Amino acid sequence: MSNIYIQEPPTNGKVLIKTSAGDIDIELWSKEAPKAARNFVQLCMEGYYDGTPFHRVVPEFIVQGGDPTGSGTGGESIYGRPFKDEFHSRLRFNRRGLVAMANAGPHDNGSQFFFTLGRADELNNKHTIFGKVTGDTVYNMLRLSEVECDQEERPLNPHKIRTTEVLHSPFDDIIPRERKKSKKDEDKKEGKKSQSKATKNFSLLSFGEEAEEEEEMVTQVSQTLKGKSKSSHDLLKDDPLLSSVPAVNKMAHVLQFDEQTRKVKDANMQDEDTFEISDPRNPVNKRRREESKKIMKEKKAKR
Repeated sequence: MSNIYIQEPPTNGKVLIKTSAGDIDIELWSKEAPKAARNFVQLCMEGYYDGTPFHRVVPEFIVQGGDPTGSGTGGESIYGRPFKDEFHSRLRFNRRGLVAMANAGPHDNGSQFFFTLGRADELNNKHTIFGKVTGDTVYNMLRLSEVECDQEERPLNPHKIRTTEVLHSPFDDIIPRERKKSKKDEDKKEGKKSQSKATKNFSLLSFGEEAEEEEEMVTQVSQTLKGKSKSSHDLLKDDPLLSSVPAVNKMAHVLQFDEQTRKVKDANMQDEDTFEISDPRNPVNKRRREESKKIMKEKKAKR
């Protein structure tokens, strides 16, 4: 095993991946695989991998991740298109803990990558090796494979990448792109915005004009309960829509209420039941709605 490490070229660059299985340190072969290493470093800087699952596990072979969709068919490179493979004679799939690009064929590299869980000679000259897991964090990497999977090698409860941190970038010219908000985030934000501005809109309800009139009347009567009682004539006088119209005699009655029950009863209807002031069955509200409609019709007729 020591001969293997001697054959490998020196690394340049380091990234920390924090996963649900523990932290994983990765050192990069940025000179041997510059495109793959740059792609990985920039995606980590941009938080591209945050929250993504390790969607494929093949025991004693590989653990694969890096797909934001979690389907195994998503993800894209920083170049806006798949980039070419980068093979090096001193980088071979001869042990566990190697980090390489996943692809669907030659020169089809995007954002997905995988860790090797053991020797995998069949992957040589098919996948670009760009890094290795270092130190005791290799045991956290192995824990990624300790999950139950279905017949399609998909974990039933996959481990996830929580965050990534570039400890040392070998590329000084990388400028992280601004992440585009996902549709889920936008919908969530829009939902909060809509809730904060929510108001009663009777035009969207089936009650129509009658409900609006009832709301206005109930509001006026409720306000009077905070002070002394007013006659119905006084209440209508305060209404800008009705202030120029003389009050009708049959509405000149007094509202009586019990301070403890906060209920209102029509003094002109001695035998009627008592209703809440906001209840549309309240005779006062009903009579005012009818009178209001009558006055409005008279105004329209004069026009």
